[in-house]
Amino acid sequence: MVAERQDRAAYSELFAYYAPRVKSYLMRLGADSALAEEIAQDVMVTVWRKAALFDRNQASVSTWIFRVARNRRIDVFRRAKRPDLDPEETMLLPSGVEAPDARIEAMETEARVRAAMKDLPEEQVSLLRLAFYEGLSHSEIAGKLDLPLGTVKSRIRLAFSKMKGRLEDD
Repeated sequence: MVAERQDRAAYSELFAYYAPRVKSYLMRLGADSALAEEIAQDVMVTVWRKAALFDRNQASVSTWIFRVARNRRIDVFRRAKRPDLDPEETMLLPSGVEAPDARIEAMETEARVRAAMKDLPEEQVSLLRLAFYEGLSHSEIAGKLDLPLGTVKSRIRLAFSKMKGRLEDD
């Protein structure tokens, strides 16, 4: 009757019978009294609005109502599990404008590194490019250049050592 004619009297009886039972069910699932009351009210409004979707051949009225209650409780629980974002969280704030002196310092460092790389043998420079500009692992470099892994590692270590000495001198 509720679904067919939107009979308020029939809905009132349905509400009076099921609302306290739904609230009790939700409390058994772990909701406190206030939350259970709120969810139960929401469930009963859903029952009124979606009564036309109820199919007596698929389930009984009580099964349908308690399924709606269970699903609504799950939705509320999921929303509660998501942390609220702190608007002051540094990871969420846009990065500030880079200070001009920091940019100049970065450009000077880059120029010094490029100059130090010019003093290296070409085989070491190519290994550094593959490792740091192309992001290849030592074993990927070894496979790509058909070199033993130990050779790749020792040449990169030697290149670092030479560059470190050169950069420290500057």
